[in-house]
Amino acid sequence: MPPAEPVRPGWAGYLCVGLLLAALATLAAVLVPWGSPVAPSRQQLDPTAGLDAETLSAIAHYRSRSVPLGLAAQAVSLLLALLLAFTSWGARLVRRLPGRHWPVRLSMAVLTLLVLGRIAALPFTVPLEAVRRGAGLSTRSWWLWALDVCRGVLVDTVATVLALIVLIGLARWGRRGWWLLASALGGLLVVAGSAVYPLLVEPVFNTFEPLPPGELRSSLVRLAAEDGIVVDDVLSVDASRRTTALNAYVSGLGPTRRLVVYDTLVRDATPDEVRLVVAHELGHTVDHDVAIGTALGALGASAGVLVLVLGTGSGAVRRRAGVDGLHSVEVAPLVLGLAAVLMVAVLPAQNAVSRSIEARADVHALDLTRDVATFEAMQRRFVATNLTDPDPPQWLYLWFASHPSPAERVALAERWLGQR
Repeated sequence: MPPAEPVRPGWAGYLCVGLLLAALATLAAVLVPWGSPVAPSRQQLDPTAGLDAETLSAIAHYRSRSVPLGLAAQAVSLLLALLLAFTSWGARLVRRLPGRHWPVRLSMAVLTLLVLGRIAALPFTVPLEAVRRGAGLSTRSWWLWALDVCRGVLVDTVATVLALIVLIGLARWGRRGWWLLASALGGLLVVAGSAVYPLLVEPVFNTFEPLPPGELRSSLVRLAAEDGIVVDDVLSVDASRRTTALNAYVSGLGPTRRLVVYDTLVRDATPDEVRLVVAHELGHTVDHDVAIGTALGALGASAGVLVLVLGTGSGAVRRRAGVDGLHSVEVAPLVLGLAAVLMVAVLPAQNAVSRSIEARADVHALDLTRDVATFEAMQRRFVATNLTDPDPPQWLYLWFASHPSPAERVALAERWLGQR
């Protein structure tokens, strides 16, 4: 016997969405460092970031090919998700999948939908990888590239299935207030995901080892001590298996938090540049940026779950999608399509938060090291090595840039020096 249609949230659902968004905006206003006092204005930027004409030409050539391919791949995947979500094709596809128990059919549905999205994007992702290889950015063999794609699909499938089992399972339970519980669990899943990501997801793609004993490791531990942070270890990741790009990052919460540097950074950057990169990451630790991002993400996820519940509860939407409601497995394409639209829609706000936090970490690195010359040299090295546009078009910057532009970061260092 099929489950009964769940109790719909009605006006209370819209009220809760409004309250969650208000809480999210308040938390962002309080915790995000909007408007750094050393942030440069557009008029103070050197759009070249001090790079020579040859480097700028190489960057322009690479990005003239990579950016359209990357945008096209995302657009095709999104359009396919919308097609399967807002026509009966998605529901009909799910009905043909095997599995007697609904969690099994749901898992099959999610895997099928994600694989179809990757296949649809192949005419753009394959040339994009070729462009990256031609530019020297990618060091992967085609076999490793294909393996990474499969690993990505597997990780995405597991995470999506877990979330949908919670959402659809509660809808099938269908008691009064089930949607509030779904919203709360959506936020908790974000917190849990942030905590376990370094332990469960990162090792799927890379190998991590402690940075070998030596002067570099000792200097990084001393730098952390100067910042009031006890660092038991600094991890090196084998990024060189896939790329020549330089980077470092902090991930995890509490006992899973860790500082990771690319082996390419250790190999190719000067010790002073590595110290500056690590000082930036220490800024994220001192200011609890991972926890702040997780809290904002949890509130956003809770609101997003309610938007999905309200969207799938609309009679017009359900008729167009050919589904009975959120309690049926056939709703999976509709949920994934709506979620894809939501994620694209919130990108500008999400990246605005990220850019502000990254700018604060840059200031922290300068305060800690007081080495403006190395900071600027490091930014130019990153631009040249990673083939990053020093001053990207404004629409690309606002929608997709998670960090300040290299031109902004160089100008910020110069303003920092002037004010100190």
